[in-house]
Amino acid sequence: MRVGEQSTDPIDQILGEVPVPASLTPEDVRLAVRAVVVHAAEEWPAGPKCRNDGSAYPCRLHRWGRRVLEAHGLNERQIDALVRHGNPFVHVPFPFVLTGPAARPPAPGTQTPRGPAGRAAAPGMRPAIRPGGTGRPVAPPATRPRWPRAS
Repeated sequence: MRVGEQSTDPIDQILGEVPVPASLTPEDVRLAVRAVVVHAAEEWPAGPKCRNDGSAYPCRLHRWGRRVLEAHGLNERQIDALVRHGNPFVHVPFPFVLTGPAARPPAPGTQTPRGPAGRAAAPGMRPAIRPGGTGRPVAPPATRPRWPRAS
């Protein structure tokens, strides 16, 4: 069953869909991220099932989480990336806005700052290459062992 299709599960037919709040809060977005990650698909011989409750995928909470995240401004690809990431506590900014050079074209007559190799550098960032360095990583100073020794 696809994400947009209606479920044939009797519980889903009785209870219906979980409503999306009219105005989203940061707490709604956090819960939606948890819902889509925790209630992700798990493959079974009979087809995909919800990893959390074993119902047919997508379950009610997964569908609700997707609808909330879409209302928040995320697209299908971004939601799938959250699910693949697998962290139910990942932070999604509120309000969600696209950032970066693709989201905001530069104002006419201005140039974007350039960093090493001609790539656009983020404002306020230091250059990635330190002057006078060899470019090799430096090991941290030797201190006491990280784990206590068994006695």
